[in-house]
Amino acid sequence: MNGQPLTDQARPATAALRLGTRRSALAMAQSGMVAREVTRVTGRPVELVEITTYGDTSREALAQIGGTGVFVSALRDALLEGRIDFAVHSLKDLPTAEPTGLVLAAVPEREDVRDALVAHEGLALDELVEKLAGAGRTARIGTGSPRRMAQLNAWARARGAALETVAIRGNVDTRIGFVTSGELDAVVLATAGLNRLGRSAEISGHLDPELMIPAPGQGALAVECTTANTGLTAALAALDHTPTRVAVAAERALLATLEAGCSAPVAALATWGHRSELRLEGVVGTVDGASLLKMSAHGPIVLDETAEQQAAALGRALAARLLDAGAAALMGERAR
Repeated sequence: MNGQPLTDQARPATAALRLGTRRSALAMAQSGMVAREVTRVTGRPVELVEITTYGDTSREALAQIGGTGVFVSALRDALLEGRIDFAVHSLKDLPTAEPTGLVLAAVPEREDVRDALVAHEGLALDELVEKLAGAGRTARIGTGSPRRMAQLNAWARARGAALETVAIRGNVDTRIGFVTSGELDAVVLATAGLNRLGRSAEISGHLDPELMIPAPGQGALAVECTTANTGLTAALAALDHTPTRVAVAAERALLATLEAGCSAPVAALATWGHRSELRLEGVVGTVDGASLLKMSAHGPIVLDETAEQQAAALGRALAARLLDAGAAALMGERAR
């Protein structure tokens, strides 16, 4: 084979499929879930191949190292080089640009989209802020997300509440450790991740979309393989959940049109209503919460082969309205 890696087509049909995953506990848990489903639909064993990404090793803020994509590029390189057969990503980590030679083979059914508060004494957000204010203290809440900071700070400003958002990095254990050590009063994490890790009991309260709209694609997974591997692409399609794929298409189209990534405080959530109507909410703001622009759009979606294009059009239209209302100035640094 001249030292070249075997493609899946060149490997025995009974050989284990190689699933590329980040090394974090959450990534491993998510990949394990997908691996079991792939084995169920294909009858083939799945081997997890751990890959370290730049986002895992850097301690810099995501906005400084490139935001969206820093957890993805090493996995995509492994796919294109034939070292793995498919990869699993948190969909919110995927850049919105279509990669050459790769295909989004499946978007499984979405988990809980909400953000969650893990707080000292298990207090809900309003309880925590009120209790600390009574003690003459400002609640210190950690998050690595400008989106979360913007919406938390806007919530506090609207209520005249004392709240400080603190930028943090690290895995789930590290972040929750800031609370248990007393360094922070609370941290905000994705509910889906805590659920997948079996740690939902540590959630003090959910931050419903009325307070905090999630990141585009939050709670969803992306299963990616090469366009050349048509057999595997077809098999992985059994894991696809069309309503989820269509909803995240609207959210990601909004993000792409805004030309924003993790470095910008942008939120989007598409939800299904009656008679296949899709409602899309978008938020753009300043990290300090002083300005928060929130708009929504809705429209019927025909669940046929054009459904993703219909949803993307809805996302682009809402993004255009946000831009007309001054979103670009609020976002500050736009994705390069």
